[in-house]
Amino acid sequence: MALVLTTASVPDGERLAYWRDAVGRALVPMAVTARHDGPLEGRVSTERLGCLRIATIEADAQRLSRTRAHLAVAAPAPAVACVAIGVQTAGTATLVQDGRRAFVGEGDLMVYDTGRPYSLDFPGRFATHVVHLPRRALGLPEEHLRRSAGIAISGTAGFGALLVNFLTSLTASVPPCAPAVATRLATGVVDLVATLVESRDPDDATQDADPADHLVLRIRDHIDRNLGDPGLSPQTVAAAHHISVRYLHRLFEGEGITVARLVQRRRLERCAQELHRSDAPAPTVSAIAQRWGFADPAHFSRVFRAAYGRSPREWRGARDELLPTG
Repeated sequence: MALVLTTASVPDGERLAYWRDAVGRALVPMAVTARHDGPLEGRVSTERLGCLRIATIEADAQRLSRTRAHLAVAAPAPAVACVAIGVQTAGTATLVQDGRRAFVGEGDLMVYDTGRPYSLDFPGRFATHVVHLPRRALGLPEEHLRRSAGIAISGTAGFGALLVNFLTSLTASVPPCAPAVATRLATGVVDLVATLVESRDPDDATQDADPADHLVLRIRDHIDRNLGDPGLSPQTVAAAHHISVRYLHRLFEGEGITVARLVQRRRLERCAQELHRSDAPAPTVSAIAQRWGFADPAHFSRVFRAAYGRSPREWRGARDELLPTG
């Protein structure tokens, strides 16, 4: 039976937090950034078919980012990490992984590995089906999996068209069936994806790589690892990577966010996550703010309220309300 999570009945000020949790439950834990100012609308459903986990997402414009910090919290061992196959049914996306940047059009496939950092940027309202396959089920060498991650495949011709048609039919309405039948269907999907990965030309991996994209990923990782340093700034980030501040800003022109705003957003996300926890004894709000690089408690409270619609103390007090049911 499908699990369905939707923002339809969630108060506007709580939607982003609810949606972040919903995406994490349906897919994997990720940072979610809305691409517009209004309340985010989204619906995600997920169900199982044998060893496959299938999710369908319809939502407003947003950016999804899975970072090393997410992997560190619940690092998936190779035996349980997944390869994800996405079918873009409406809207477009930009997938970034391993220094590759792929534009995904309506009707295209995208392939990525949930065991390594990646980002998905949806500039407008979109719909997509995502199938998670355990890497161990594919039984392929690591180098084959790596050269096939962070790519888009046209769904209009060749093997891509065959796979898109099959996955679209399967994910649009997962059939109720006996466990043995579900296993056979899942095995068919795994075999098709394994064929796709094995047919990937090794030379394509080097052709797809863009040094600037790889540098952006390194910078994002550096920021995540140094959020607790109150001196973290565009100047220190540029110096750490031996580039000018001007070139740093140019690198992030296509990222939809400045470096300074990214640092603040990632710090706020870490604080919000820690305030959401129910550990006892809980650290003070001021201690949490300082841990993630906010030297001024008053400034932290102002930017937190601007981002989440509640003060840090109100957010902590309402954490039980913010957890979705079902």
